[in-house]
Amino acid sequence: MSDPMHACDVVIIGAGPAGVSAALSLKDRGFRPLLVDRADSVAATWRSRYDRLKLNTGRQFSHLPGRPYPQGTPLFPTRDDVVDHLDRHAHEDGIDILLNTAVTRIDRNHRGWRLTTSDGDLNASQVVVATGYLHTPVVPQWPGTFSGDLMHSSEYRNPTPYKGKRVLVVGSGSSGMEIASDLSTGAAEKVWLSVRTPPNLLPRNGPVGLPNDVISIPLYHLPARIADRIAASARRQAFGDLSAFGLPLPTDGPFARAHRLHVAPSILDAEVIDAVRDKAVEIVSAVTAFDHDHVVLSDGSRIPADTVICATGYRPNLAELVGHLGVLTPQGLPTAQAPTPAARGLYFHGLLSRPSLIGYVAKQSRALARRICAWA
Repeated sequence: MSDPMHACDVVIIGAGPAGVSAALSLKDRGFRPLLVDRADSVAATWRSRYDRLKLNTGRQFSHLPGRPYPQGTPLFPTRDDVVDHLDRHAHEDGIDILLNTAVTRIDRNHRGWRLTTSDGDLNASQVVVATGYLHTPVVPQWPGTFSGDLMHSSEYRNPTPYKGKRVLVVGSGSSGMEIASDLSTGAAEKVWLSVRTPPNLLPRNGPVGLPNDVISIPLYHLPARIADRIAASARRQAFGDLSAFGLPLPTDGPFARAHRLHVAPSILDAEVIDAVRDKAVEIVSAVTAFDHDHVVLSDGSRIPADTVICATGYRPNLAELVGHLGVLTPQGLPTAQAPTPAARGLYFHGLLSRPSLIGYVAKQSRALARRICAWA
């Protein structure tokens, strides 16, 4: 590849859904963007997710801008469908890609921005940070020591390595609940799911077989009190009352929690809830400490786990990259999301949680490209 900075003035950091969407929308407007990623492939985070993963949203709401999935793609695209989709379109003519290159810091300079990378400096007049809301895995630091295996859910692939083991999954988001269900089908001796805050549960399939996002997207724009009543009715119809199994209805509904805390509901297939009802997955209280070969819970009970899998989330981890620029909130999130710039020529794209995120960032990438074009 020729020197990309002689060919294009826009650098996009991150070759996931948001970054690839931005690159395509810029390409469609006649730019030749440079897409930079620390990994050795496009969609690296998606490639590393667990085997049974599929989107919580339907394919019609989850594709790149102007580029639907190919005919025959399932209603809910699988991990591999998403990877193929991103990889194929990221390599369209008109986009330069620089892999195995970590951007460690962004600073202002005479041209606009200087990016310090593992391969030397890049200069650009406009920069799009699309490193992902789910960037750096978080594992809580519980007191005590644990003699078993402790890992983040990002390391989990399938149940095969856990045959005959007693496994505690911590966290009741979509990933935690799906992994617990997956383990229960793979000959694990025992599976527990630790729940600190009762999750908001929604069925992956909505009315008459439509994907959940057909309803959740418009509900997101309604007052939360109205949207949450509708969501509670959908939950009851799909899953019934799960209080006896340790999953009561939360005080905050899914949309109130989404707007206030930026926390997504747990969107699940019925088989995951069936595993809870059948007690193939046992719901237990929050983890408070380790005691060698046991995990101590908030109700005082102790679990003799061989493995603890932490489905405890991620953080954007932007402080080292841009923390000195005054573009982050006290919580470490961008002060503005694309297409609004956080500083002149500096955009944050896709670093948020909301329904149908892939489709949303695809739509926003078009507005972002228009803004960059106007300022070029």
